[in-house]
Amino acid sequence: MSSKRSTLEELHEQLTLVLLERIKEGDSTPALLSVARQFLKDNGIESLPTPGSHMSALFENIQTFDLDDVH
Repeated sequence: MSSKRSTLEELHEQLTLVLLERIKEGDSTPALLSVARQFLKDNGIESLPTPGSHMSALFENIQTFDLDDVH
């Protein structure tokens, strides 16, 4: 069982590195970002918007997004 666990841990680590590398390189697609979002959620990683943070800026922009402008 130890060998199987080690293999799964390595797979988890490699997936993390690939996702991070692709996003940092700017080589991300909506599908890749969705995979990264789900990966974070599945691993209990959450971020709350705090004043002045990138998450806060994203949250504020989402709040003002007008769906009527989408064609």
